[in-house]
Amino acid sequence: MSTSPPVARQHVLTPTTGRVLRRSLFWIGVVAFLAIVTLIAAGTAGSSVGGTTLDSENAAPAGARAVAEVLRQQGVTVTATSSLAETKRAISDPSNTTLFLYDDGFYLDNEQRRELATLASTLVVANANFDELRDLAPELAQAGYVGGPLKADCDVTAVRKAGTVSGDATGYRIVDNSSSITACLGSGDGVYSLVHVDRGATQVVVLGATSALTNEHVIEQGNAALALNLLGAHRTLVWYIPTAADLPESTPQDLGSLTPPWVTPALTLLMLAAVAGAVWRGRRFGPLVIENLPVTVRASETMLGRARLYEKSSARLRALDALRIGSVQRLATACGLPRTATVDDVIVAVASVTGMQAAGIRDLLVDAVPSNDIELVAFSDGLLELERDVSVAVRP
Repeated sequence: MSTSPPVARQHVLTPTTGRVLRRSLFWIGVVAFLAIVTLIAAGTAGSSVGGTTLDSENAAPAGARAVAEVLRQQGVTVTATSSLAETKRAISDPSNTTLFLYDDGFYLDNEQRRELATLASTLVVANANFDELRDLAPELAQAGYVGGPLKADCDVTAVRKAGTVSGDATGYRIVDNSSSITACLGSGDGVYSLVHVDRGATQVVVLGATSALTNEHVIEQGNAALALNLLGAHRTLVWYIPTAADLPESTPQDLGSLTPPWVTPALTLLMLAAVAGAVWRGRRFGPLVIENLPVTVRASETMLGRARLYEKSSARLRALDALRIGSVQRLATACGLPRTATVDDVIVAVASVTGMQAAGIRDLLVDAVPSNDIELVAFSDGLLELERDVSVAVRP
């Protein structure tokens, strides 16, 4: 009575919680690192590390604290303001005051800008935009970016003493010559980076070479001379950088003012519904439990499945290596070698018991690479034949 050969079986166990955690330790660390970076970014998002550009109190490269401090040492009273109301209170003697304006956030409206033009005898407008030119210097128009050093080319005291101004700048064109205008720091083609407009009681200076005022570039070439003589012409300098405080009361001050009143209750209701749904489903299914579940898998099924994958991807060398691993293990056992024996030890032992050349055995077990299916089958047959020869040689 014939009996079928026993079927080799493999037992697969569901991984335990500890094993899952150990495998996921790297990704847990990555997630924790990203969470920390996100928290740090969120905490510093509003801190503005570089500070406000051209701020007289900003010591960063883009600030202008160096110019303000030197002017104070020379006896000029420098007052930093952040709203139109503060600016008006700071100006007590308009005839002996220079008002510096830099509205990079477009906070001021037409009426506020026109009021500024009457507050001081000298108004310096830095990087004037379209609206500022329309209200404060309609004789000028924007002309884009200007690069490279700019040489003195007019009789304005600050420009003449500077000689050469370095750094990037904004250019302006003169579109109306009806007023008394002095154009300076020309870069060619009728483009200038400093324009002085004489309105009698008020002198308006449109300054495009604002990088000359920054802490980063003020010590280059004649930048310091330009900044100190332009802003220190009077005993009082009001350094005005508008902020959200200048916006009308009817203007929304934050994102909450722009959202409809029903948004907050709706979001709250959605969050409560999500929490209630999570609690409901969690109570219904109960907590998750990891349990060891033994599963029996036929070794032949695993072998055939891998073989089909190797064949589909033409992975001949990988398939041959899988056969070689099994052959090396069986040859080591047949030769009485320990489990710690290396492939070289197996090759030497096989050569000694069979009398074959070690180079040929190594080529079969390690070095040979099949280039087609025929060679793969031939190497497979060679492994079987080698195992058979070793079995015969060590048989008592």
